Amino acid sequence: MISKNQLKFIRQFEQKKYRRREGLFVAEGTKVVGDLLQRYQPKALFATSEWLHAQSSPTDADLFEVTDDELQRISFQQHPQQVLALFPIPEAPQRWEGGKKLTLALDGVQDPGNLGTIIRIADWFGIEDILCSPETADVWNPKVVQATMGSIARVNVYYTDLPNLLDTLPSDFPVYGTFLDGENIYTQQLSDYGLIVMGNEGNGISDVVRQRINHRLLIPDFHQGATADSLNVAIATAITCSEFRRR
Repeated sequence: MISKNQLKFIRQFEQKKYRRREGLFVAEGTKVVGDLLQRYQPKALFATSEWLHAQSSPTDADLFEVTDDELQRISFQQHPQQVLALFPIPEAPQRWEGGKKLTLALDGVQDPGNLGTIIRIADWFGIEDILCSPETADVWNPKVVQATMGSIARVNVYYTDLPNLLDTLPSDFPVYGTFLDGENIYTQQLSDYGLIVMGNEGNGISDVVRQRINHRLLIPDFHQGATADSLNVAIATAITCSEFRRR
């Protein structure tokens, strides 16, 4: 039986200040929770008997068996799937090591669904690190965690001052950005390492970061006549990552 205090306690994690105060984040569903369990030890699990009986690995987490109706009450999802877990927020990585690999940088991506999808895209294309400006959505937002579909367990997310970080890179380090006035990505020479910067949903890459980009790319449209003004940032990230890996 879920108490009112437990319900109130779980629902507060929709807000960043409570996630930070308690040091916990919410994950839901068999896929997301299952992937996170391979890397992190949960603080508490609220699960149906079906999910609990299917588990073979022991855990030190507080276990609460709930009915489908109770799970619906505490869930942040419209259609919850068997389990909701509270995990400790991992200690933030202290420093991005850089090196000869591809890394994504997000300059003010604010929609939680976009951030979660980009983390999932990075996982698919073997990109281990994502650098985020402070204005980017909080990675531990329940909507972000859900949109990653478990990829949050395999991708490192760093929050940093992007202009300052870019200023520390060697002058010949490849820093790519997508622009409406850039050069066709399909005809440009692309390196197998560097930073790929993706900008805010409405305003694109900020002026202060734009000045530090040394490779300006364009994803061309192929429509004859009127077409959409731009691509969704997560879609644009997928196309860009795919082209880099294709090379």
